[in-house]
Amino acid sequence: MLSTQSHLRVGMVGYAFMGAAHSQAWRTVNRFHDLPLHARMTAVCGRDEAKVAAAAARLGWDEHTTDWRALVARDDIDLIDVCTPGDSHAEIAIAALAAGKHVLCEKPLANTIDEARQMVAAADRAAASGVRSMCGFNYRRVPAVALMRRMVAGGRIGDIRHIRAAYLQDWITDPQFPLVWRLQKDKAGSGALGDIGAHIIDLTQFVTGQHITGVTALTETFVKERPLPQASSGLSAAAGDGNGSAATGLVTVDDAALFLARLDGGAVATYEATRFATGRKNGLRVEINGSLGSVAFDFERMNELEFYDATGPSTEQGFTRILVTEPEHPYMSAWWPPGHGIGYEHSFTHQARDLIEAIATGAAPAPSFTDALQVQLVLDAVLRSAGQGSGWTDVEPILAEVAA
Repeated sequence: MLSTQSHLRVGMVGYAFMGAAHSQAWRTVNRFHDLPLHARMTAVCGRDEAKVAAAAARLGWDEHTTDWRALVARDDIDLIDVCTPGDSHAEIAIAALAAGKHVLCEKPLANTIDEARQMVAAADRAAASGVRSMCGFNYRRVPAVALMRRMVAGGRIGDIRHIRAAYLQDWITDPQFPLVWRLQKDKAGSGALGDIGAHIIDLTQFVTGQHITGVTALTETFVKERPLPQASSGLSAAAGDGNGSAATGLVTVDDAALFLARLDGGAVATYEATRFATGRKNGLRVEINGSLGSVAFDFERMNELEFYDATGPSTEQGFTRILVTEPEHPYMSAWWPPGHGIGYEHSFTHQARDLIEAIATGAAPAPSFTDALQVQLVLDAVLRSAGQGSGWTDVEPILAEVAA
């Protein structure tokens, strides 16, 4: 539970790519946002003593530890931030919630539906005592995405008819790129589907307010065997044993996932997630077509929206570029003068801001573990469809007793 002071004392497990992004957010959030609690970076945890000590010094944590269970048990920790691979999310988050700690857990929530359901149940039990939990889908906090949701909810594009979403990367196109944990099912749960496909599933459902109810899907693994890694960090790695040779291992996840979907509000959709789109580094694009117009977001131009208003005179119709940097736009009042853009890291700062406000006011943070379970159920339907010859597959509903 919260300390008697005005601090939210954070303990983070994991310090690589996501750990660095989350650290920047905790370090920055109170410097730009006026909040009722001040985040204190109390301790970071990792398995390697030397590496986690170096990470603590570099990222700004007061202390470091190699024992996450000891971190969870500490009286001077109010919140546990889970930035580990998916195979440890459930164990850490459930233990933290049982210990009365608030939890922020990176996406996807877990590697299996059973684990995700256990996490939802633990979150529901903890919520009865005022303990809060949230899943980290950071793209919700990009100001242009938040504005996109506001415009759709306000009826600016009318009834939603089409959704098309793609998340394209190329960082494993080289067959000699090593077999890092993201390419192993037991650690990652799935490949491009869970790593980046989960983002566009959540983002489109968030923007439209509609949920995916069924899919027809295919997945593909282009490179089925890779060298074992000598060293890895974030999305980079080196292969080999230092003697010019390398043992190999099997890739057990998808390299690419594509699916068609129906949503409960009547929209139809296409989704593509791949880490084999040569030349695309982090190409996330979502377009929503409605009866009165269209709106599109492209992360490579993250401070902009494209908006088409079909209600205007035909002589003036065309896609309009909206520069999302005005203080009236979501989140932007904390930052720079109009026209001065923000970056990827700000989405994590906004995530920390929203979570701190929810904890301080007793509100339920979003996306909740239940929201994240719904995304997990879509991922599961995609894998089931792909494994059964791309047949139409319904998304399993969230059980009432779990969602309550």
